[in-house]
Amino acid sequence: MRTDSLYSTARIINSNVSTLNFNQTVTVIEDWIAGKESRYVCICNTHSLVTASNDAQLAEVLETADLCTPDGMPLVWALKMYGFQEQDRVDGPNLMLRLCEEAGRKRYKVFLYGGTEETLEKLVYSLKRDYPDADIVGSYSPPFRALTEEENQQMTGMINDSGAELVFVSLGCPKQEIWMYNNRSHINGVMIGVGAAFDFISGTMKRSPVFFQKWGLEWLYRLGSDPKRLWKRYAYNNPVYIYRFLKTYRKNKKISAIANKSLERGFF
Repeated sequence: MRTDSLYSTARIINSNVSTLNFNQTVTVIEDWIAGKESRYVCICNTHSLVTASNDAQLAEVLETADLCTPDGMPLVWALKMYGFQEQDRVDGPNLMLRLCEEAGRKRYKVFLYGGTEETLEKLVYSLKRDYPDADIVGSYSPPFRALTEEENQQMTGMINDSGAELVFVSLGCPKQEIWMYNNRSHINGVMIGVGAAFDFISGTMKRSPVFFQKWGLEWLYRLGSDPKRLWKRYAYNNPVYIYRFLKTYRKNKKISAIANKSLERGFF
């Protein structure tokens, strides 16, 4: 998240994470929409922060983002340890649903980028059923490869021609973050990388019960659902996150306190 941000942040490992709560985050995004601003938001969990600490490209992507929100409960707990006792979770699926609800009331134009064609079809159906006034102006399932420069120009042109003010991006980490970063000067709207939200909301993938989400165990539920694909990620990611967080805790807490003390941020 940008170091010149107007909003309160705290540094976790090597990345700046917003300390805005869920409702404040929604307000900021709606202000950007009202101002016709081009912005991008990264929804961060331990996997994205550990990956960024190993990958200079992703680190730059997160550092340049207009907001990096705390998705996973470990990040929320980290912020509470820094003193942000009112911090709550700002996760992709719930943020997307809330903004779609607001889109129905305020007539924001919404574009859906990512997922398979089957997932998008079910997602559009679910959103129109639950938020009939939301204006979904387009959707696109990109190929499972990097787009050529010409294809990307056509894609960004299609999104802009649709009049989209809010673009939800579901490509998985770090692909979605890099895509938003590369197109931050080409998309005329607010881009939000929402991870698996398309799958959860469409019903193509079952999300963990609230108990697992509340206690930071969503990873365990997902591991049980797809062990072959995820076991290596979690076997590495979880202990590395704990180690690097503890290693940088005192330094980052001090840096965050100094930065926020000098920040004039109004009610944020």
